[in-house]
Amino acid sequence: MKRAILSDIHGNLEALNAVLADVADQNISSIYCLGDIIGYGPNPRECIDLAMKFQMCVLGNHDQGALFDPEGFSSGAERAIFWTRQQLESATDVEQNRRRWDFLLDTPRFINEGEMMFVHGSARNPLNEYVFPEDIYHIKKLEKIFSIIPRHCFQGHTHVPGVFLESARFLSPAEMGYRYLLNGEKSMVNVGSVGQPRDGDPRSCYVVLDGNQIEYRRVEYNFEETIAKIYAIPELENFLGDRLREGR
Repeated sequence: MKRAILSDIHGNLEALNAVLADVADQNISSIYCLGDIIGYGPNPRECIDLAMKFQMCVLGNHDQGALFDPEGFSSGAERAIFWTRQQLESATDVEQNRRRWDFLLDTPRFINEGEMMFVHGSARNPLNEYVFPEDIYHIKKLEKIFSIIPRHCFQGHTHVPGVFLESARFLSPAEMGYRYLLNGEKSMVNVGSVGQPRDGDPRSCYVVLDGNQIEYRRVEYNFEETIAKIYAIPELENFLGDRLREGR
């Protein structure tokens, strides 16, 4: 079974549509989403509507923030969450909006499928824990997280793609030629971000899982269109658009 695994759409409809077009060009049987469908971006309703068609979604911290009171967010992220919630609450298509809320409320925090785990943040804290590349030097932290992982864990949250190995190594997509073969060693696979990349590359990022092989895909999209939408919304800081140009 060939699967597309994506994360951190963040209300960026242009990026999501570009990624879905790339997915459609391949022999992919299902799409998994690792959370943060909304937050930061200007099209939360449209992105939720597309995500509702995916085969699997887990909850992200921004998704939860729209459902309940956001905790631990910067002021700009918190303003974006409250604006996002307002967009969902004020939608005129009542029946569809009920389905959106039900979808978010029913989305699990994590999913296990055999030796594979799917979360937003980490196996230890599915919603909120960040695992950054420099955490390979925090041995105790990695040991505790890896002890929970059955064999392989797919995650997002940091928006920085790459593979963490139990031997305390981190491999960026470029280092591995954008492909990695899952083997006996435990791994955490960060699939990057569709809607707000933060690794210096403005292109959307997601992963294709084909058997035991993962492939990182980078997809160009019209980020200037997304930026213009963000600029036009007073509740969304211009910085949320500016960062899209540089992938930061």
